[in-house]
Amino acid sequence: MRKVTRFFWFCSGAHIETLKKYPIEHNRYFGIGATIFFTALFASLSGGYAMYFVFSGNTFATIFALLFGVMWGLAIFNMDRYIVSSINKQGSTNQQLLQATPRILLAIMIGMVISRPLELKIFDKEIRSKLKEAYIKGQNRKIDTLQKTYSQKYAMELNKNTDLKKEKDSLERDINRSRVQLNQEVFGDKTNQTSGITGYGTYAKQKEAVLQEKEARLKTVTEDLGRMEQYLGQRKDFEGLSNTRLFNNKQLDSLADIAGFADRNWALGQLSFRQDGTRDLDTYMAQSFIGYLFILFECLPVFVKLMSPKGPYDVAVARLAEANIHYAERDKDREILVTDEVFDHQVGADINKKKKIISAQSDYDLERHNYD
Repeated sequence: MRKVTRFFWFCSGAHIETLKKYPIEHNRYFGIGATIFFTALFASLSGGYAMYFVFSGNTFATIFALLFGVMWGLAIFNMDRYIVSSINKQGSTNQQLLQATPRILLAIMIGMVISRPLELKIFDKEIRSKLKEAYIKGQNRKIDTLQKTYSQKYAMELNKNTDLKKEKDSLERDINRSRVQLNQEVFGDKTNQTSGITGYGTYAKQKEAVLQEKEARLKTVTEDLGRMEQYLGQRKDFEGLSNTRLFNNKQLDSLADIAGFADRNWALGQLSFRQDGTRDLDTYMAQSFIGYLFILFECLPVFVKLMSPKGPYDVAVARLAEANIHYAERDKDREILVTDEVFDHQVGADINKKKKIISAQSDYDLERHNYD
């Protein structure tokens, strides 16, 4: 238990040797340190989960997610620890609030960042459903666009193909009627279109000639229609229309599995809207409260430090800081004094050296002087 306590004291950013002297402060900094630690833990899980989707489909996705999660958690831990330990309790309430404001804003930003990936996991089923719906709509739009482009590009061929189909249908109907009339003419059935004379006579030959002519035309139209449909089929393959189909359930599941962070984040934002574009208040409130919870959790160490009264540990740390500042000032004075003394000694030594050189030069010149 002692090791756990010391670890959470370390997480709180407290000066452990000073904190040991004041047992009344132990629980408070234990709680602050635990909050910072678990905030970093959630940040690590959140960052790792987000990175897993960034590298989704990669063989090393899990390794990248673990490494990034650890690094992200340590970064948040270090930042929170600095934020809490740097709040000075010696000033007034307004001064403390002013000092803590940028730190609170930073904590809010961190809370928003770490909450988003966890929201993606919480609403995973709804996100997958929204992604499948978006993929189907996107595929429909793609097919519609290809069909429209195809229809505009080959409008003349499509119209000709339609005319050939109509002509073929009309010829088939006419041929069937002509065959019935030919039989009636041969067997002597009296109608508006037959003579009523039995046998293969003049009228029967005329009707047979007309029938053969229509059958020949039908054969020609059928061959033209076959060539036209073959050509249009090739054009569909070339334009990509033949190979484009709506996704089946298995394909939709696969696409949802490999969806990246951006797609999942977009789908999460769309969950708070209904099909008609109106706001779905229940889902919106659920998402918002999850985000607010993590923001509050991230800001909690700062709020605890601000709300707690100035304790003996704060006074001791302030006095220790003053002592260290005083020591640093005196140490500066000592260094200045030593530097001045050394400089003065160096100057004196240089002066004596110069004097000796000048004296020696004068003596040498005096000995060499010729008085004659």
